[in-house]
Formats: sequence, structure tokens, C-alpha cells
Amino acid sequence: MEINYQETTNDLLARIDIHSKYGGRDIDQWMLDLLNVSKGSRILDVGCGAGKQCFLFHKALDGDAQITGGDVSTELLVKARQENAKTGDQIHFMELDFNQRFPFEDNQFDLITACFTIYYAADIPFTIAEMQRVLKPGGRLFTTGPMPENKQLFYEIIKEATGKPIPPMPGSSRYGSLILAEIRKVCSQVDVHIFENPLTFEQVEPFLAYTRASLSEDRKLWTSLFEGAEGFEKVMQQIEVVARRRLERDSKLVMTKVVGGFIGTK
Repeated sequence: MEINYQETTNDLLARIDIHSKYGGRDIDQWMLDLLNVSKGSRILDVGCGAGKQCFLFHKALDGDAQITGGDVSTELLVKARQENAKTGDQIHFMELDFNQRFPFEDNQFDLITACFTIYYAADIPFTIAEMQRVLKPGGRLFTTGPMPENKQLFYEIIKEATGKPIPPMPGSSRYGSLILAEIRKVCSQVDVHIFENPLTFEQVEPFLAYTRASLSEDRKLWTSLFEGAEGFEKVMQQIEVVARRRLERDSKLVMTKVVGGFIGTK
């Protein structure tokens, strides 16, 4: 499946900020509790973005780990390296295209993470096989992604506002099916964990900010709804009308994030 996808740094960071402000649960602590990583581990974060997971591990392990973060976005890596300076550059950030062979020998890492990124790979079996290849025997692969039940309110409002069906999303349309199946093929054991986090909006503005960031970040996926800046703004106006109507009716907008965490052991 070819993913026609465009990511912008500001939109991605805006969504992360909204999750932290309006979510009822802490997905970062959930991840740390699930993985319970040992000090001295060698960790690779694939699709690390601005380094969020890398810095979480560094702090949780008191700096006692060899952490590498890889991403294809030069802009996000610049932000990661700027933040990394505060640690004394203890984390290694590098350019990494998960559609290409990883620049590592076999059996190198105790833990490989790919948080909200694996479903954008052009060749899912290849990328998962590469992650498995560079894992040590007994090492763990951890991925996160949206399950089919994810963000139902978001999609309901968009569908009502535009009168058009929602295009297949690369995450929720295949994360809990194709991607989970591929991980099971290459791992001796796979554990599935579900994280539910309701985002509660008592005003319409943060919901619209989330929607704008989501549609803008993924805009190449939404071409059936709009084309160009003018079409984008028209759709946002339609969405605002429906969102305000629902907020007046229900007094709040509750959009539940439903995330699958898959832990595969080599």
C-alpha cells in the first residue's frame, strides 16, 4: 500500500500538545509501565520525530542506556538535537528511512520502538523484518498505533459536515490487522495492550485546533474532501458549524483515543 502522506512539524507538535492538555490519561507513563526497561539497555526508536520517546527513556533510566533515535525528517531531527544538548548529547540522533535497510548489524538492540509511525511505511513486512533483524534474541519490538475505534467523534463530525465518506486511514484501517499479523509472523510471542484516553473539550476552539492539525498534517490523505488552501478552509468552516452544534447539545465534546500497544519478543 503506497501512503501519500505529508507531515508538518508544527501540526504534529500541536496534536501532541493537545493530547497532553485535554487527555485524561498519560500515554507516556502507560508505555513506561508496560515496557519496564532495564538500565543498561540498548534502545532504538524508529520514526523518533523530535525525540519524545528517547527523552522519556533517558529520564526514566537516569541516563543509563544507549539510546538511538532515527527519523527521515531533517526538521524534526534538528529539534531533537537542540533538546539533546541539554542532556550533554547523550542520545544519538540520526537520519533513518524505515523504507530502506537499517544501517545496523544483526542482533544489536534490546528494545526497538516505533510509536505512531509504522503504518506509514511503504512496505510493512520489510520494515518489520528490518526491526526484527536488528533486535537481539529475546529483545522486544514495541509499536503503537490507532485501533479501528479510534477518534470516532472526529470522524463523525467530519462526515456530517461534508456529507462525504471518510477515506481509509493508513493507521486505523490496518494497524490492528495487517501490521499485527506481520509482527506475529516474525516474533515468538506478541502481547496486545489497549490504551483508551478520552480527550474532553468544553470549548470548541481546541477541538478545531486538533482537527486543523490533523487534516493539515495528513492533507494528502484527505483529497476526497478538499483540494488546496481554499478548499481546506471551507471544510474547516463546515466542521466548525457541526462541532458548535454538538457542543451546545452535549455541553462538551469527548473524543476517545483508542491505541494499540503491541509488544513482540524475538
